[in-house]
Amino acid sequence: TLFANSIRRLVFVNHEEQSRRGSSVMAGEGTLTRADLAESLHKQVGLSKSESSKLVESILEHMCGALAKGQNVKISGFGSFLLRDKGERIGRNPKTGVEVPIAPRRVLTFRPSHLMKDRVAKGNKG
Repeated sequence: TLFANSIRRLVFVNHEEQSRRGSSVMAGEGTLTRADLAESLHKQVGLSKSESSKLVESILEHMCGALAKGQNVKISGFGSFLLRDKGERIGRNPKTGVEVPIAPRRVLTFRPSHLMKDRVAKGNKG
């Protein structure tokens, strides 16, 4: 879809641009931020900075809303955000050794696509 292609392109192009400059990312310390995504949208698509920021927020809000409703989020060529329901289990306090029940819960996991795994692996070799 157009949405998935845009996200993939923004993240990958932003990463490649920063690699050429020799910096890890715009915000420093290896973190891609919302502001970085908005800046990439501004430069590549030509939206105003305000519109770019609103679009990034809208996309993230849409993704969060879907996850909150119990839906998985799949972005083709990027990866999938998956919800897993974990059952109740018995844990142990490592300090005292006392058994403690751990309540059932829902956890969020991310599974990168093969394309993403390949790009990350190539980036680590270069």
